[in-house]
Amino acid sequence: MIKRDNSAGHNRVRGSHLGRLLLILALALDLSANSAFAEVRQPDGYRMEFYDSEVPTALEGAGTITAAELKKLQDGEDAVVIDVIPEHRRPRVLPENQIWFPVDHKGVPGAIWLPDTGFGVLSDITEQYFKHHLSIATGGDKGRHVVFYCRTDCWMSWNAAKRALSYGYTRVQWFRNGIDDWFFEGYGFEVLTPAEGQRQAQASD
Repeated sequence: MIKRDNSAGHNRVRGSHLGRLLLILALALDLSANSAFAEVRQPDGYRMEFYDSEVPTALEGAGTITAAELKKLQDGEDAVVIDVIPEHRRPRVLPENQIWFPVDHKGVPGAIWLPDTGFGVLSDITEQYFKHHLSIATGGDKGRHVVFYCRTDCWMSWNAAKRALSYGYTRVQWFRNGIDDWFFEGYGFEVLTPAEGQRQAQASD
C-alpha cells in the first residue's frame, strides 16, 4: 500500500492560518495607534467644559507657537502676551479662622494676567474686562501680535484666542503648550498679579 505524506499540506494550512492571524494583529495595532493619535476636533464654538483636557493641534485663523518661538517674538517685536490661567482662590471648605496664602502666579515675563477670561461663556462684566485690557495692551491696534497661553492641555487659551479673533484681532497667536513649555525650555519667569478691574469668577473643572 502506498502511503502519501501530507505533512507539506498541513504545513501550508498552518502557515496560512498564521499569516491571517498576523495580518489581523497588525490591523488591530494600526487601528489602536490611529485612535491614540487622532487629532482632537476643533469645536464650532467655544469649549464649554473639561478645560484641562487634550486640545487640538491648531486654532483656525490663528498661529500656533512654541516657547522658543514666543521668546524670539518677544525679543524681536512688540508682542502682547496674555495669561488666562484662572486665579487661585481661597477654598470654600476652609474654616474662616484658617490661614490661607495664595500661591505666587509665575508667568511669562511681561505678560498681562487676565484670569477667568478663558471660559466658554463669559459674563458681561468679565467680557468687558477682557476687551478693555486687550484694547489698552495693544493700543487699539488690532494688527499687533497678541499671544494667549495657559498650561499644557488647557482649553482656556484656545477659547481666549478664538474670542480675540471674533473681536477683529488679526495677528493672534496661540501658545499651545503654555507655561509648562516655557519652564521646560528653562526660561525665566515673573510673578504676575491680575490686571485691575471687575470680573466674575467661575469654577473650573
